[in-house]
Amino acid sequence: MSTSERVDAASGAAGPVPGTGDGDPVERTGRRDELRRANEKRNERYVWWYLAYFLFGIHLVAFVMIFAVMHGK
Repeated sequence: MSTSERVDAASGAAGPVPGTGDGDPVERTGRRDELRRANEKRNERYVWWYLAYFLFGIHLVAFVMIFAVMHGK
C-alpha cells in the first residue's frame, strides 16, 4: 500500500487519501472552478450590498445637509 492510500475500516478497501493528489485532474479542476464561481458570485453580491449602503449613506448625508441649510438662521 502506498502512502497515498488508506484502508477503509468498514469495508477493508484501500482508497486514495483526500488532498494527496490522487484522482482525476479534470474532476479536481472542475471542482476548483465550481468553488471559484461560487466565491465570485458571493463576492459580487457583497459588492452590490456595499454599493447600496454607500449610496444610501450619501443620500442620507445630503438630505441632512439640505435640511440644515433650509432650516438654518
